[in-house]
Amino acid sequence: MTDQRRGLLLGVAAYAMWGGFPLYWPHLEPAGALEILAHRVLWSLVTMGVLLVVLRRTRHFRALFESRRTVLLLAVAALTITVNWATYIWGVNNDRVVETSLGYFVNPLVTVLMGVLILGERLRPLQWAAIGVATLAVVVLTVDYGHPPWVALVLAFSFGTYGLCKKSANVGAVESLALETTFIAPFAAAYVVWLTATGASNFGSHGVGHALLLASSGLITAVPLICFGAAATRVSMVTLGLLQYLAPVIQFALGVLYFHEDMTPGRWAGFVLVWAALAVFTVEATSHRRRQLRLAALASAA
Repeated sequence: MTDQRRGLLLGVAAYAMWGGFPLYWPHLEPAGALEILAHRVLWSLVTMGVLLVVLRRTRHFRALFESRRTVLLLAVAALTITVNWATYIWGVNNDRVVETSLGYFVNPLVTVLMGVLILGERLRPLQWAAIGVATLAVVVLTVDYGHPPWVALVLAFSFGTYGLCKKSANVGAVESLALETTFIAPFAAAYVVWLTATGASNFGSHGVGHALLLASSGLITAVPLICFGAAATRVSMVTLGLLQYLAPVIQFALGVLYFHEDMTPGRWAGFVLVWAALAVFTVEATSHRRRQLRLAALASAA
């Protein structure tokens, strides 16, 4: 098997696991979204600690503290990923799987928009068209829902901010997530202790199987991340960009076909507009990259 094919399979595995998350979180009930989040953070910290040792990344982890800028960026990343995780878990466990998929469909467009507003990047005409169509989709869905699709918007903007912080920090995936969970862990631990002290904790109250499922949330977080990291070094950015749509496609299919969530004509119209915007955005980005590669090849030949 070639290295590129291995990378493609690892990328598919990562996004397929992320897409299948709606099948996992409901099994952790009757624990609420905040309790599940707290356990996810604590067990992720344990998992990342083990990975730091096994992968010999402890030196890289300690090096993060040498840059105040990196620490601040990862602190903001920790806050935004906490909001993202909490919103996603709440959405899945409250029959909003379709809306959570919308958040990750919209995310690439939100990321581009944030690049314009925060980094001062310039958009090409078709990119502006894609964002315009996506904005129209949000308006259509707002009319249908009777309110803005808050779950989707919070997921898209929190993950977009998280990605921006990670890009700016430019450090390894394992050590950065280890530091992020280190920042959040004291709050998660305090919440778990409070739940235990008040008799409201669900950990261990519903059998060994349920406790093991809660404890497995660390692995559930780490494994797709490792697969993604391995894929990112083996496949092109174009391939990786196309693979990112796999997760929300799976989530949307699960919401409609498995969880039987209601899809009104207005919601179908909103999603079709989002998919149209993504099609324009993806085709334009792929064509632009090919043009840039051609120009670079001609310049090199000259």
